[in-house]
This record gives sequence, structure tokens and C-alpha cells, in this order.
Amino acid sequence: MPCSDPTSIRLSTRLVRGTAAGLVGLLVLTSCGSVDATESSTTESGVVESADAAVSFAADADGEVALFDSSIVHDIEISFDEAVYDEMIDIFTTTGEKDWIEADVVIDGTTFTDAGIRLKGNSSLFGLSSETAGNPEDLPWLIRLDKYVDGQSYQGYGDIVIRSTSTETALNEAVAQELLELSGLAAQQAIATSFTVNGGETELRLALEHPDDEWDDANFDNDNGVLYKADSEGDYSYRGDDPDAYIDVFNQKAGDDDLEPLIDFLEFINNSDDDTFSAELADRLDVDAFATYLAFQDLIGNADDINGRGNNSYLHYDYDTEQFTVVNWDLNLAFGTANVGGGGPGGVGFGDGQRPEPPAGAPADGGPGDQANVLVDRFMADDALSDLYDAKTVALTELLYESGAAADVISSWVDVVISGASDLADEATVEAEANAITDFIGSVQ
Repeated sequence: MPCSDPTSIRLSTRLVRGTAAGLVGLLVLTSCGSVDATESSTTESGVVESADAAVSFAADADGEVALFDSSIVHDIEISFDEAVYDEMIDIFTTTGEKDWIEADVVIDGTTFTDAGIRLKGNSSLFGLSSETAGNPEDLPWLIRLDKYVDGQSYQGYGDIVIRSTSTETALNEAVAQELLELSGLAAQQAIATSFTVNGGETELRLALEHPDDEWDDANFDNDNGVLYKADSEGDYSYRGDDPDAYIDVFNQKAGDDDLEPLIDFLEFINNSDDDTFSAELADRLDVDAFATYLAFQDLIGNADDINGRGNNSYLHYDYDTEQFTVVNWDLNLAFGTANVGGGGPGGVGFGDGQRPEPPAGAPADGGPGDQANVLVDRFMADDALSDLYDAKTVALTELLYESGAAADVISSWVDVVISGASDLADEATVEAEANAITDFIGSVQ
């Protein structure tokens, strides 16, 4: 599993820009294909093969770049039937359901036909209506290349998330994701993209890996585990031993279907007495990683985490160690960024600064802010565990901020956006949003 010691950094198949700590990323590329197919399969290396269409392979020297090479701005274009899109929006605004629709997706010049896309997000979609949905290039999306074509992928990736943001550049989340990885925790690779829908306006959007089977395998050292996602409508309460009681509370995203480890864990954190909780939590949870996670969230000023109203978190369970690891998700409010609509691509305008009623089926208030989470509350109430959190805060402050690593990460992202997307974000805006991150970091040191 990911190293939870903030002084030890796991290098995997990511490309990590240099930092003050002198970290070097190791990038492992597989062959990648240009695909236009209705039937396809995936080899063990993740390469798409098709019986119905020619598949061309190009080496890195021929102009192909790694999908999550964060040193450049990538191009993503999607196209779909406008009538089908309008129907999808109507279903969402009426029921809260996020239906899939078919789309063609072009990633850095490689075309995938019959991919799937759907809306992704909760509070970022508040205010969405048929009237405000006329700019799909501003919406948050989940792209699934293999939704309708089995095995269709790009360099082994089937899913890509187009993130929502309240800023023009999304630098805050990009920087936060890279700092999260430097902290030794599982993170999602991030890239800046030039994003276009149906030939319309092009926007600067941040794209991330999606935590799925492939992501789980790449970030945890064993292939004997499961990954659960906490739903925004749910919580970490114990609801009995019936798996049906956890529908719309947790969704399993990787591994064989099995809610028993999760249910047992929820029973323990809710029903154990304080002495048992203190004595046995480390047998059930990677407490070192969790203390690092909590310290990191506070150091980047992210209230929209496991303890926020969005309930943003995943849980990875390792059958070999019988331990859970809390996994980060959603950093678009990092560095104290306000959750406001209309502030940039991906934000849906609220009108006169007022938050509208959420769509049917959505949580009553998906905005950021502390709410009770039994695991966090009991962890911080335990003296020894609270001391561990304090120690991680000191260690991360030194590793990320005092070392100059964060300053280097910010500078690198600024250079990428200014050099690769000057037509989408002016230099003054990029510098202002970078300075806001720097100012926040200064305020917590």
C-alpha cells in the first residue's frame, strides 16, 4: 500500500515534476493506439486491439505523449448528439440521476468512437438546469472510454475525470494533488487540458485519474483488495449487517463484490468502547496514513474532505493485512478556495450569489463545511492518535512547505499553463491564482 511516512515517497508510473526535494518521477509507457472501433479487446499491456478497424501504434518519438504527462497542456475534444444531451440534462434536473450518453472522444489526436460520458459531481452541479446547461464545456464530466466498447482504453486508462472548479485555472487542485503524492499518500494524477465540446468554445480544464480498478492496482501494492467510495448522501454510521442497508451510502469501485469488511469496520468504529477503539484501531486501519491524511487536509485548508458535507473519501481494504486505508478524493476547494458557482469553468452560476435548491435526489446541502464523522471524531479524541496527527502536521509542514517543495510545484504548474494555454487563461490571472495559493501556505506556516 502507499507509503504513509511523509519522508518516504513512492515512485510509480507517474510523471512527477522536479521539486526542491529533488524528486524524480519514473514514467513507464505502454504502446498506445489510434482507435476507431466497434469491437475491441485489451491486451495485458493495456493496448486496444480491434477486429473491425485498423489500429495504428506510434512510439514516443512519433509524437505520442503520455496521457498524464503534466508538463504539457493536453487536448481533449468530445462530441455527442445535442438532443440526447438535452434529454440527459432533463433527467438529471428532474430526478438527480446521472445518465450515460454515447460520445466520440479525441485525446491528443487519438479518436475513440462510442465512448461514454456522464455528469460527475454534487455541489458543483447545483443550479444546473436546461437554461444553464448550454455550455457543456463548463460542466464536470466522467469520460469512460470502455463504456460501450469492451476493453477500449488509452495507454491503459479507461476513465478520465474532467473536474469542476471555482477558479479560472484549477491550479489549487493541481498543486494539491501533487503535494498529496509527495506526502506519501495515494493521489490522482492531474493534467491541464484544452477542452472542447461539439466544436464550441474551448476551456482550460483540469483532468484527473478516476479511482477505479486500474487506479487501485497501481496505487496499492497488493492485488487482493477492494475499494469503496463514500456517497455524498451517506455517512460512516453502522446500519446493521444487511448489505442492502448500505445502498446509496457506499459504492464498491474495485475488487470482487464484498461489503462484509466495510460493514465490520463501520460496526467497530461506531460501537466499540473507547478502550477497545484505542487498542484495536491500528489492527483495522492504517492509522499512520490516516493521521497523515488529516494533517494534509488541514495544511491545504480543504474543508470538503471526509469530515465535510460532501463526505469525500474512498476506503481501500487489504485482505492480506485486514486493514483499511482512507483515500483522498476531491481537492477543488484546496487552499481555502470558496465553493461558488460561475467562478470559472465547471462552476454553474447561482445568480445573485444565491444557492438554489438542489435537484431531486441530491443531498440538501452539498457545500463544504465540517460535519460529524465518527472515525475522525474518535480518532482525534484519542490522546495517542491526536499526538500522531500533531507529529504528522509538523513533518508535512517541513516536507511540503519549509523545504520549498510547494513553491516549486506551484512554479511548475504556472509555467505549464502560461506556456501551453495562454489563449485560455491570461498570465495575470494565472499569477494571481498562484499567489493566492502561496499566500495561503504562508498563513498556515
